[in-house]
Amino acid sequence: MGEMGLRERKKQRMYQDVSDTAVRLFLERGFDAVSVAEVAAAAGISKPTLFRYFPAKEDLVLHRIADHESEAARVAAGAADPVDALRRHFLAGLDRRDPVTGLNDHPDVLAFHRLLYGTPSLVARAYAHQERSEAALAEALGGGLDARLAAGQVTAVQRVLAVENWRRIAAGEPLERVAPDAVRAAERAFGRLAAGLPELPIVRQG
Repeated sequence: MGEMGLRERKKQRMYQDVSDTAVRLFLERGFDAVSVAEVAAAAGISKPTLFRYFPAKEDLVLHRIADHESEAARVAAGAADPVDALRRHFLAGLDRRDPVTGLNDHPDVLAFHRLLYGTPSLVARAYAHQERSEAALAEALGGGLDARLAAGQVTAVQRVLAVENWRRIAAGEPLERVAPDAVRAAERAFGRLAAGLPELPIVRQG
C-alpha cells in the first residue's frame, strides 16, 4: 500500500511538473508557437512519455482544472437540496477567491485565463471538460431527463458567472468592486435555478 502510494504521488508530481513547464512556455511564447517536442525537452522527458501522460497538447493546460471535473457531482450527491448545496459551494469559492469562479486578480491567474479563453483549441477542449462535468452532475442528480436538464442549467450558470467575473477583472476593474456584484449575481442566478427546476431525487453515494 505504501509503495503504491509513493508511485501515485510520483505520478501526480510528474503531471504537475510537466503541466507547469508547458504553461510557462505557452505564456511566454503563445500556445501555437510551442511544440509538444519543445515541452518534452524542457520537462526532461521524451515526447512519447509526455503523450502517455497527456494525450493531447491542450491537456497540458487543462490539467490545472482537471480536478474540478467531478466537483459539482461530489457537492450535489446526497444533498437534501442539491441546488442549494451548489449555491453555497459557489459562494464559498467566491469568498476564498477560487480561480475557478473567475474572482481572482493574481497576475498568474489572469494570464492563465487569457491563455485559456484566448486560444480556440483550448476553448474547444475546455468545452469537452464541461460536458463531462455536466454528465457527472446529471448522474448525481438521478440520471433522468430532468436531471440532465438541471445539470445543463447549473453548468451554464457556473460558467457564465465565472467568465463574467474574469472579464471584468481582466478589463481592469478592482476585485473589491467586482466581488459584491459577483455574490449578488450568484445568489440571483441560483435563486432562479431553484425556482425553475423540478424537484430532483436525492442520490445517495455508495
